[in-house]
Formats: sequence, structure tokens, C-alpha cells
Amino acid sequence: MAAVDDLQFEEFGDAATSAANPGTTTIHIEGPGESPTHQPGLPRGSGGEEDDELLGNDDSDKTELLAGQKKSSPFWTFEYYQTFFDVDTYQVFDRIKGSLLPIPGKNFVRLYIRSNPDLYGPFWICATLVFAIAISGNLSNFLIHLGEKTYHYVPEFRKVSIAATIIYAYAWLVPLALWGFLMWRNSKVMNIVSYSFLEIVCVYGYSLFIYIPTAVLWIIPQKAVRWILVMIALGISGSVLAMTFWPAVREDNRRIALATIGTIVLLHTLLSVGCLAYFFDAPEMDHLPTTTVAPNQTVATAK
Repeated sequence: MAAVDDLQFEEFGDAATSAANPGTTTIHIEGPGESPTHQPGLPRGSGGEEDDELLGNDDSDKTELLAGQKKSSPFWTFEYYQTFFDVDTYQVFDRIKGSLLPIPGKNFVRLYIRSNPDLYGPFWICATLVFAIAISGNLSNFLIHLGEKTYHYVPEFRKVSIAATIIYAYAWLVPLALWGFLMWRNSKVMNIVSYSFLEIVCVYGYSLFIYIPTAVLWIIPQKAVRWILVMIALGISGSVLAMTFWPAVREDNRRIALATIGTIVLLHTLLSVGCLAYFFDAPEMDHLPTTTVAPNQTVATAK
């Protein structure tokens, strides 16, 4: 009984000492029968957090939660459009790499775009493709007629405006039509996967990147080589579009789903083949024959 009283007196003394001297450190030795107690202020172990980070379970949820908490500015302000270009170089390169190396069973939007869809990459990809097609088309025409004495090279600047109209109309109007169609079908058939208009534009923009090096290689004056290149580019970019939009329509009627994917691929094929046929394989107009004027002949000009 005396030992118990001494032990209680020692604990009371330690508590009094700690209260008197807040800066002192008290060491408590636990008995063999006592269970260790954790202090509430100690940091939690990071083992579970590391597992979630490696598996990617917690990252996507946090990203979507933060995306929903972003304040949306009015559409007439500069801040509203600034968010569409809020992307760094590594994200753009990663999305370009994803469009060049499509992985079967992997959703391009889910892997690269869903966290932060942008218009920076699609805009500059389309602009670069316009100049690549126009400049390569002029060089191709020059190389075809190279060596002809009667040929006089004249740059065709109209090809820039024509290429810009075709590329930007395809990159904006086709996604707009597809987005409207998917919204209409979602009102009839509840699909698990749905895309926003900005995400569809982003997919179409990045899928056109493969045509930039292809357009440069179209300078080679061999039709067989050109058609092989266009088939390779069409296979890569078309597979990105097909694998991305198939999950959004597979819950629909089988015929409608296949017709939707077929229409997407068909329009993409028409763009590829049309650009090749018009800017590179189109028969050029023969140069006008030069008329020789006699020295004693006068030319009257109408005023």
C-alpha cells in the first residue's frame, strides 16, 4: 500500500513540475502491460498516401474536385479565355506524344485532357499545319517543274488562305457537330462516358499533329511514297479518334454507334486525301506560252 502511495506521489510530483516548467521535457516509461498511446499532434504515416499516389487513386479525385472549385469568369472577360491557354510545355508535349502513340484500351481524354483541357496546343498545331501544307505544296510544285526552261515559278499565296479555311473549319465545325450529336443521343440513351465541347476540340486538334511532318514529307515527288505516308498518318490519327469516341457511343444502338465512328473516320479520311489531292497531286495549269514580239511591232494598251 505504501508503494502505491509513493508511485501516485511521484506522478503527482512530475505533473506539478511540468506545470511549473512548461519548457521541460517529461519522459514517460510505459510498463509491460500498458498499450502505447499516440499523440494527436504527430504526423500520420505516409505509407497509405504513397500507395494512393503510386496507384493514382487519390490524384484524379483531387484534380476533379479542384476543377469543380475553380471560379468561372464571364465569357466576355479576358480571364475566361485565359483559362483555355493555361497549360505548360510538358503537358503539351505529353499530349502530342499520346496522339502519336495511341494505346489500345486507354482513353486519350481520361489520360491526358480531362484534368485541364486547353486550346493552346490545338490552335498552334492547326496554324503550323496550315503553313506546312501551303509551303510544302508550293515547294512540291517548284520541284516538279524544276529544270523546265519555259516554266516561271510564281508563289501561290492563296494556298495559305485555302488551307487555313479547311483546317480550322474541320477542327471546329466537326467537333461542334459531334458534340451536338452526342448531347442529343445522351438525352435518349444514358451513356456512361460523356465529353464536353472543349475536350472534343482538344482531341481533334492534337490528332492533327501527325500531319505536320507528313505534309513536309509530301514534298517527295513520288505518288506512291505520298500515299503510303497519308495512310500511316490516317491510321495513327484515325485510331486516336476512334478509340476516344467509341466509349461515348458504345452504350447506344449498335448500328448508330458503328455509323458514328464510321462517319468520324470518313470525315478524317476526306480531310487527309483532300489535302493531298488538292495541294500536291492536283494537275497544275500549264504555263502560258510566251509570245515573241517583233522589234518593229507596237503594243497598244487600252486606257
